[in-house]
This record gives sequence, structure tokens and C-alpha cells, in this order.
Amino acid sequence: MISGNVWEQYSKKVQDRMNNPKAMGEFNQNDADKIGARLIVADFGAESCGDAVRLFWLVDEKTDTIIDSKFKSFGCGTAIASSDAMAELCIGKKVDDAIKITNTEVEQYLRDDENTPAVPPQKMHCSVMAYDVILEAAAQYKGVDRESLQNIDIVCECARKTKQDIITAIRDYDLTTVEQIGEKTKAGTYCKSCVRPGGHEPRDIYLVDILEETRKLIDQESLEKSANTTQTGENSFDKMTIVQRIKAVDAVIDEFIRPMLVMDGGDMEIIDIKENIPHYDIYIRYLGACGSCASGSTGTLYAIESTLKQKVDENIRVLPI
Repeated sequence: MISGNVWEQYSKKVQDRMNNPKAMGEFNQNDADKIGARLIVADFGAESCGDAVRLFWLVDEKTDTIIDSKFKSFGCGTAIASSDAMAELCIGKKVDDAIKITNTEVEQYLRDDENTPAVPPQKMHCSVMAYDVILEAAAQYKGVDRESLQNIDIVCECARKTKQDIITAIRDYDLTTVEQIGEKTKAGTYCKSCVRPGGHEPRDIYLVDILEETRKLIDQESLEKSANTTQTGENSFDKMTIVQRIKAVDAVIDEFIRPMLVMDGGDMEIIDIKENIPHYDIYIRYLGACGSCASGSTGTLYAIESTLKQKVDENIRVLPI
């Protein structure tokens, strides 16, 4: 039995279409012949929940316009309401425009007000199914494979957001959390299966993975830009304060040097940076295993100095103490 509190999570439009769908029904070839249209019948089933929907289109082939649209749904009330809205949204559209009807558009069409979701997050997959059956119908009409009509790089099925959509948002808005990604793109705000492993539907890649990968690239690009800027004279090393110099050197060490040392059980720290024109002498102290390693004054030292010369300033000398 469904409690009153649960029903409150569904908009009145959804509840009405559950009980009184407007576009439920079917067309046959006689219906198509009467108006000189082409009949399209497409099926799609969701393996995760067992729901299925059949979509009927009558299409004017001269203009590629969907004259009328009906559906049959074999599933829950939410699937019926979503399919009903989807079929209604198709009417009067060209096939290419119908493909652009996303599941988020279906869900928003069913809202009572623009700020309140029409269905609970775990039911968003029902509108995903509505989008999928449109792709099936369009592919059949065009005589192509469905894969040619969709971006298979979808990460969030609910919001129909691709990996590139997510990466672009992270870069454009300098996003640092999954919550911020949701605010900007709606990805991960419905069923949440795409946020991280453990949701009701497994994914090949999750928002947390894309965020981590993209932030690493942004940090690396920023570091390289900073190093290049230093070498070209803008905010050059010789014009920095001692604190700025230490930060610049530390940033390069953290990115390119410290990981190598830590892998061998060692580390290092900057003790001081002194001007000895034309050189900048950087005094360091080895830590851990590096403190007793013979290469600290040969190969390791050369690698550290070469990296700092390349990334920060060509006049740097590194002196262990």
C-alpha cells in the first residue's frame, strides 16, 4: 500500500496521467493509410525494472513531421505518466526535433511548478525509458542503427549528460565538488547512480572519477602555465618575494619530484633560497630514506636541479645540507 507521504512526492500532473493518460492507445496500418502517413511502431524495455513501452507514430514523410503519437506502457504508474507526456510532446514535431526531447524535458513537463520535481529521484529512470523509445522510433523511421542517433558517452542517464558535458562544466565554472556539478548540470541529482559506485545501476565511469581526473588536469595545466610564465619574464623568479619563490619551487617539487622520492621511502624540504647572482641557491634537506641514499648528491640531486631549472628558472642551483 502506498502511503500519503509517498504520493506527495508525485506532482498532480503525474498522478492525473497515471489514472487518465491522454495519449494511451495504438495506431494500425489502416490509420496510417487514411491520412497518407507512415506508421512507426517502436519498442523499448528497461532491464533494470522490467518496464516496457511501445510508441506509435504517424509520420508525414513529405515533411518528416509526426502527425500523431500514441503509446502503450507495460509498467508502473510513473512509466505510464512519463510515456504519456513523451507521446504528447512528439506531436507536431519533426522527427529530428523529437530526438531532442530529453528525459529531463519530460520530467519538467510533468511538474506542477518549475522548482518542484515531478517524481522521486529513484523514479527518474521511467522518463529515461521514454527518451530511449523515441530513439528507437527515429532510428526505424530513418533506417539507421539507434547508436548513430545517440551519444553513447552518456554518464548521467537521468539528465542525459555526457562525459564531455561534465568536463566542460567543471572547467567553465571551476567546480570542485559533485554537488556543484549537480547544481550546474543536474547530473547526479536524480537517481544518483552516476555519482559513485554503489547505486542501483552500475556505470563504467562516475562523476567522482571525472571530477578527480579533470581537477588533476586543471592543476597540472595551471602549474605548467605558471612555470612558463616564470620563464618568459611575467612575474619572473627574480621579481618574486622569498615567500613567492618558495611557493613556486614547492609547487614544482610537489608535482614532479616529491612523488618520485616518496616511492623510495624518502622526501625533502626547502630550508632556504638565497640569491648568489646570477644564481639562486636553493638549500634542501633530504628526509627519510633519501637522507642516507648515496644518489642524494649525484643522480637524485641532478634530477631535482634539472627539473627546477626547466620548470622555474634556469639559474637555480640545488644544494643539499
